[in-house]
Amino acid sequence: MAASFDDVGHRRALIVGSGIAGLTAALELGDCTVVTAGDLGDGASRWAQGGIAAALGPDDAPERHATDTQAVSAGLADREVAQLVAAGAPERIGWLERLGARFDRDPTGRLALGREAGHGHPRIVHADGDATGAEVMRALVAAVRARPDVEVLAGVYARDLVRGDGRVVGLVMERSGGDRDVVLADAVVLATGGIGQVYTRTTNPLSACGDGLAMAIRAGATIRDPEFVQFHPTALDAPQDPLPLVTEALRGAGAVLVDASGQRYLADLHPDAELAPRDVVARANWEARRCGPIYLDATHLGPAFPVRFPTVFAAAQAHGWDPRSEPLPVTPAQHYHMGGVASDLDGRSSLPGLWVCGEVAATGLHGGNRLASNSLLEGLVFGGRVARSIAATASGRPTRRRIRGLELPAASTVPGSDEHDEALDHLRRCMWEHAGLVRDADGLQAGLRRVQRLAPRLEDSDRGRNLVAVARVVLEGALQRRGSRGSHVRRDHPHPGPARPTMLTCEPVPSRRIGTRAA
Repeated sequence: MAASFDDVGHRRALIVGSGIAGLTAALELGDCTVVTAGDLGDGASRWAQGGIAAALGPDDAPERHATDTQAVSAGLADREVAQLVAAGAPERIGWLERLGARFDRDPTGRLALGREAGHGHPRIVHADGDATGAEVMRALVAAVRARPDVEVLAGVYARDLVRGDGRVVGLVMERSGGDRDVVLADAVVLATGGIGQVYTRTTNPLSACGDGLAMAIRAGATIRDPEFVQFHPTALDAPQDPLPLVTEALRGAGAVLVDASGQRYLADLHPDAELAPRDVVARANWEARRCGPIYLDATHLGPAFPVRFPTVFAAAQAHGWDPRSEPLPVTPAQHYHMGGVASDLDGRSSLPGLWVCGEVAATGLHGGNRLASNSLLEGLVFGGRVARSIAATASGRPTRRRIRGLELPAASTVPGSDEHDEALDHLRRCMWEHAGLVRDADGLQAGLRRVQRLAPRLEDSDRGRNLVAVARVVLEGALQRRGSRGSHVRRDHPHPGPARPTMLTCEPVPSRRIGTRAA
């Protein structure tokens, strides 16, 4: 490790990640440090085309929103969490508007409310049609930059959690030049996003390598429901990594899925057809693609398409397609991870000193299948709850205390060899094949064996070792759940199985002790 023990600094709170959850926590907490490997606001949140679910309509109510959340979750959403998040949604929309977020409005001046799959009422708040994430992140980034009490460390990579005295006490961080530092804190928050890059087909950005989840695994945190991986039904079937998302709101606006002969197939499979829950539509698309390409036909929108869905229109045009006059080729792709680091109602993990929020967390909201447009909402609600929890637990200035047996993880390098890149490609294709939309024990066990063989070629890099850790825990969780619920479908166990969460307790990886330090 390039950093020495003398490099130790101290903060009140370190927040890893600058998406919607991390920046919400930072703004609500104040007197904290945001650590982000890229620029402020980078990550999946700004890519979100869908909106934010909130029961704001005259015939809607948070209780109905919570009921829809549970119905889509395959019986696994925690009722208390669903009610808490749904009840907090209207206030969170108001908070964003006070920060300057500009949401779409109807001709009367009220917030325009769309409807998406699984929702019984129109309750999706959008911005710029299909650019909600970009607008929300614009407002949050501007608010953070205006706050002198929020320090931002951009271009700094959080490599691992530091433990001491039986708790998480800080981070090992690496700057762009390769220098590594140890920074201690009263509280560490992981808001690092998802795991999309463990799959060869994903809508997630290149940074979505499950870094936070992998750090928590190595530190010995409890992981909940890692097998529940949501595959979006419609990504643009283009030669690009990641794949451009084709928002579900298009189907809400009347677009239909058709096979190569132009025939619809969802209407015969589910009473809600294209607006069936995402897992149903994604598997139907996966099955249909086995017989040839599939398409999303939104030509009925005609000239209105680029006005209502400018992000999708631009992506299609970049690949030579015009959705105003021709159907778009689409494919399922990994989109969201419902599992993650197990947390309580305030975002506390099983490790003292460590909080989690956003996609890296498993709060119990999503269960086996996430309701559309609940992801940005969860980050907003739990980002605020994490901030209030930390403020109540570690109030005031950083605590100076003596930490015994500070534990630092082993160092790794970042190779750039063709062999390393080839191994990464094999890992991602292995996960798509064995832990994709439909699974069985033979495939999952074969996947674990392949990951084990690939590990020595990958674990000497941060990206590689994190993807290996994520792949293992997803495969292990999928093997444990002997039933088919929500996004997790087993050919060999088609029945639903028990309606209880999967909890994996990870053994901490070996670490290096460096003595006692006054922190």
